[in-house]
Amino acid sequence: MASSQNLKDLQWVLHVMKSGSLDLHNVSFFLSQPSSGCHQETENSLNVNISEDGLQHFSQLLKVLGTADGSRSSLKNLEFHQVEWELQQVKDLRLLLENSLRIKQLVFQRNKFDTVCLSELTDTLRMNKCIKEIILSESGIGSDGAELISSALKENGSLEELQIWEDSIGSKGAEELSKMIEANSTLKMLTIFDSKSITATPLISAVLARNRSMEVHVWSVDHNKRSSKVVEFVPENNTLRIYHIDISGACRVVCALGWNTTVRSLDMTGVKLKSRWAKEFRWVLEQNRSLKEVNLAKTCLKDKGVVYVAAGLFKNQSLQSLYLDGNLFGGTGVEHLLCPLSRFSALQNQANVTLKSVTFGGRKTKIGRDGLAAILQMLTSNQSVTRFGIYDDESLNADDMVKIFKSLERNATLRCLSLQGCKGVKGEAVLQSIIETLNVNPWIEDIDLARTPLQIAGKAEGIYQRLGQKERTEPEPDIDLLKDMTMTVPKTCRVFLCGQEFSGKTTLCNSISQNFSPSKLPYVNQVRTLVNPVEQAVRAVGMKIKTFKDEDTKISIWNLAGQQEFYSLHDIMFPGHGSASFFLIVSSLYRKPNNREPKTPKEIEEDLKYWLRFIVSNSGRAVQQCMLPNVTMVLTHYDKINQPSDNLQATVSSIERVREQFQGFVEFYPTVFTVDARSTASVSKLSHHLRKTSKTVLERVPRVYQLCNDLVKILLDWRLENRNKPAMKWKEFGELCQVKIPSLRIRSRHDNKEKVEMRRRAVATCLHHIGEVIYFDELGFLILDCEWFCGEVLGLLTRIDVKRQSSTEKSGFISRKELEKSIAGSLHNHIPGMGSNVFENLDASDLVKMMLKLELCYEQDSSDPNSPLLITSNLEEGRWKPQRWQVNTSDCIYIGRHLHLDDSSHMFLTPGFFPRLQVHLHNKIMGLKNQHGASYSLEKYLISISINGIYIRVELGGQLGYYIDVLACSTKNLTETLRLFQQLIIPAIQSLCHGITLIENVLRPECVKNLTPPRYRKNQYVPLQQLKQALLSVPADSMYDYQHTWEPLMDSGSPVPGSDFDFARNLLSDDDFREVLHRRYHDLHNLAVELQVPLEIDPEQPSTGSEEIDGSIEPTFAGIAKGVETVLQRLKIIEQEIRDIKQEIQGLRYYEHRLLIELHNKVNYLVNFKVQLEERKVPNMFYFVRTENYSRRVVTTMISGMTALRLHVLCEFRREMHVVEDQVGCELMQVDNVTVKCLAPYMKKFMTLLTFALKIGAHLAAGMGEMIPDLGREVAHLVESPTLYGAAGAAAAGAVGVAALGNRNRSKGSRDIQQDLKAAQQWMVDFLRDRRCSTGKDISEKFGLWRVRYRDDGQIAWVCRRHMYTRENEIIEVPI
Repeated sequence: MASSQNLKDLQWVLHVMKSGSLDLHNVSFFLSQPSSGCHQETENSLNVNISEDGLQHFSQLLKVLGTADGSRSSLKNLEFHQVEWELQQVKDLRLLLENSLRIKQLVFQRNKFDTVCLSELTDTLRMNKCIKEIILSESGIGSDGAELISSALKENGSLEELQIWEDSIGSKGAEELSKMIEANSTLKMLTIFDSKSITATPLISAVLARNRSMEVHVWSVDHNKRSSKVVEFVPENNTLRIYHIDISGACRVVCALGWNTTVRSLDMTGVKLKSRWAKEFRWVLEQNRSLKEVNLAKTCLKDKGVVYVAAGLFKNQSLQSLYLDGNLFGGTGVEHLLCPLSRFSALQNQANVTLKSVTFGGRKTKIGRDGLAAILQMLTSNQSVTRFGIYDDESLNADDMVKIFKSLERNATLRCLSLQGCKGVKGEAVLQSIIETLNVNPWIEDIDLARTPLQIAGKAEGIYQRLGQKERTEPEPDIDLLKDMTMTVPKTCRVFLCGQEFSGKTTLCNSISQNFSPSKLPYVNQVRTLVNPVEQAVRAVGMKIKTFKDEDTKISIWNLAGQQEFYSLHDIMFPGHGSASFFLIVSSLYRKPNNREPKTPKEIEEDLKYWLRFIVSNSGRAVQQCMLPNVTMVLTHYDKINQPSDNLQATVSSIERVREQFQGFVEFYPTVFTVDARSTASVSKLSHHLRKTSKTVLERVPRVYQLCNDLVKILLDWRLENRNKPAMKWKEFGELCQVKIPSLRIRSRHDNKEKVEMRRRAVATCLHHIGEVIYFDELGFLILDCEWFCGEVLGLLTRIDVKRQSSTEKSGFISRKELEKSIAGSLHNHIPGMGSNVFENLDASDLVKMMLKLELCYEQDSSDPNSPLLITSNLEEGRWKPQRWQVNTSDCIYIGRHLHLDDSSHMFLTPGFFPRLQVHLHNKIMGLKNQHGASYSLEKYLISISINGIYIRVELGGQLGYYIDVLACSTKNLTETLRLFQQLIIPAIQSLCHGITLIENVLRPECVKNLTPPRYRKNQYVPLQQLKQALLSVPADSMYDYQHTWEPLMDSGSPVPGSDFDFARNLLSDDDFREVLHRRYHDLHNLAVELQVPLEIDPEQPSTGSEEIDGSIEPTFAGIAKGVETVLQRLKIIEQEIRDIKQEIQGLRYYEHRLLIELHNKVNYLVNFKVQLEERKVPNMFYFVRTENYSRRVVTTMISGMTALRLHVLCEFRREMHVVEDQVGCELMQVDNVTVKCLAPYMKKFMTLLTFALKIGAHLAAGMGEMIPDLGREVAHLVESPTLYGAAGAAAAGAVGVAALGNRNRSKGSRDIQQDLKAAQQWMVDFLRDRRCSTGKDISEKFGLWRVRYRDDGQIAWVCRRHMYTRENEIIEVPI
């Protein structure tokens, strides 16, 4: 009630409105009041009361508001209560609305409009751009008013909210409003309160059909005259709730949802629905892509309605939650509902994978036996549902609940299970099954047992506690579950039968099997006559496996197919590291079983060598071998030999030679078995050998986990339970481990799942190694039936005839669909009744995936899922085609590399190597970030690549594939081309050569340019390291122009014209050349460090004469040289400034020249040390040689007790010291301690100089290079030797001395150099005197040296005969 101070008369109101003294925002008019007046509620709000006598003031006030500048500029809201509108008043209102641009809200409560007035008002709304909200309450507009409003709002673009309260607009008015909704896109809220609920249907249907983001609230009056909401749509949360609606309206609404994108959640709880509505809803589920949640609880749906809903779920890919509890359907409805959520075979895909939550049930729901079976199937096979609920069920008993919980043991996706109100959840059996399920299944987070007998009895607390413990489980410490498991001897041994076709492997295998497990039917020698025709008509195709038991040992014979098309698959089946296996190489004594043409010993030897090389080559793939491969040789068709012959003896001899050749590579059983493969008696000794060898091999191979032996039985049981399935998906293996193997179980969802998966994979790999399964990590499944896989699957892959069954392009590619079609077509080519069961267990796409992972084919474009594929094993050989380069211009360069097996006599590149390389190299190139438009084409033994102007050919060569040639014709420079070799091509080849070493050689460019056939270029290559070593052996000034001379190139006996030599710079890249230079720098640097010189010495000052040397050089080996520090600084400057090879060589020449001067000074000092000592009556520069394997080796380490040494002496001519050819020398029978003590220090220093001289290419030690071993290894050993620095330990120091060694010796206080040299030279004098070789004549006879004096400085030296004559003008002979 307003206070008396606020009551004003109407004149005051008129004055205020005209003057604009009040900033009015809200004005409310109340007509038909007892008295007129007004009161001001707030500073901005004014309520005006007008009596029936003052109606003329109402029009006047409207006009004033419409014309007053101050009021109309601030007015925002107008309310009219109990107004009976006349036309003039409406026009005044229209003027007011047109002039007041800030009015946002109009409220009409209990107003009365005739048709003319309402039409005038709606015309005003049609053109108005400011009003945002209109509220019509109890104004009796009816359907006609709704039509007028609808017509106006079709054109209005500003109104956002419309409310019509308690006005019976009826269905007609609702239809008109729905038309307005279709046209108006700005209206944000619509609220209708009508006496009939039918008004909701057209309104909400229009909103849904037009995807309007309009909030809708429709209210009505129920049968009890109470207000109730009919429908509600809130765009903010995309939720549509329908509270009550008739069936026709429900069908219309649901049809509008078909293409709707605004509704995410549909809630129709309690609305009575029928099957015709469900039929329409099926279409909605199939079409709608935005609906995420549907609640149809308590909607009275029966089986037929649920069947329609289930049918929609098959195509739906968006719905995530579906609630159907409280309905009336039974087992049929449950069965259909869960069908799209279930899988009924391993190869079937689940129809619906998006639905995450499903609930159903109710007191009137009768699930029954069919419904229970559907529930169990869904829980066992579903891979998407995370929440599953059965509410208030009374039809399932306790045994049914136990089955439900048992089915959850292998379900890894379900997180929440609700059984609230279910009467069957009772008893100890159910409780125990829940606990067992929780022990096995770590992924269940919640089990809702509210209102169940188990919960009412208080027995559910333990379950909730268990779930709570799982929730709070802390991550367990990182413990290897396999570490402490029991180890045991494996019980499975594999025997691999290797041999060419027609060698009798299959017949031999059958006879051996008969020996192990004889059948009731006799298998005697008389049957042999019946076997031969069959053997000719039908022979085994593909790999076969025979398995039998010998006591507790399982022996399986793997018959490797002898047909050529299977050779590329043999590598896949080769046993891995630590596998219990051995090999039988079977060779027939005759070329064909139906004739008596014997094989020559050479043919049998080549057959044997092939398989031995195959075994050795694949054995090298293991990281380490616990034992050599065990091999036994078997010769078949021995029954055809009537009497011993020379041919048979020659065969045995050739086998013996092969055995000696492969000694150390395989363990060859000494006995060669000659058998008649058809006779069990003939192969009885061989069978006994298999028994004995199997037990021996099983004892020698690494032990396996006891778990692996246990898994063999578990996997067998699994196959029996699953209709003898030969293949198992990895997910199924994980489920089996989770249920059956506690040590491989994920115990909590907080466990490190990756580590458990790693352990499972380790176990699967172990099973693969022992031959129980075939498992490839990348493929995602295990092969349990190895014979099925080898015989059918791999056989199928090799039998695919893509040429005949597909429209392949000239490039050889085939589309994925065509390949799958070809695979399917291959299955129809079998003998009737012999059909394959491959597709019953593996899909065609699985086989294609297997081929990709095993690199049997590759995709043209890996980013395209439908990319064409190329099967390399089906390529044709193109060697008969004319060979030429794609480009042949004058600016092209030609380069080649020859990759040769280091040990081609024992290994080769297996038949499966090059097809895998073709795929592997393609994947490498196509995986480059910048491919430069690379092209890639293949032939059987050829890979052709074009990348960035470089054309490359990769060719497989050799009769057994023992080398690979990489040839290139390039428009780029040599270095860029070779970098592509070194960074891409050669690493890709090396990555597939496990255990095989390839030696890189440089091919003659002329052969590359002319594409000389491989048979003519066998000797046209030089080892890369040999070429680099040759560069290291020449002086620096000869490096750049070093030439390599080739042997003559012959073609059919005629020489091919062309250059006989190539410059090394044209054979090596800049990178290779710099490597050589850096190695030379390294050697020079080590020499400089060894010759350490004081910094004050001027390197530019020449040092020529012995007097200057004696006067300026410290008499120690570490300080003899001059200017080395300056040389080192010069080296650093050179390494920073050089830009190309020539500059590097120039810098190297300077550095090498300075060091050579210092090195010769040091040698001269050694030669001329203490000239007075015995007046140089004997030579000083001596060394010892030992003969080893028909070659002479310099002795670098002298130890007491050594025998049969020979002393030699070098020619001492200054700066040209060398080995004297044909020198007799003196024999030293035995080295004693005195000799060691005298000579060890001398030899250490002398060998240091000798080694450095050889490394820098000096002529200081000409002729000795081949006699000096690799001293670097001995240095590394000697530096660490604790005995090196004692008196006796000095004897072991005969190797090269390095800087660190010299420093350590100096720190230990080594003897003075003068003492060392004096002791060594005195030993030499005494030794020669004892050998009666003290005169000049004796020395010349034994050593070819003569005593001379230099004319310039008078120093004494011992020189050879050549220097005596060529340098006679520089020396004078001084005989003793």
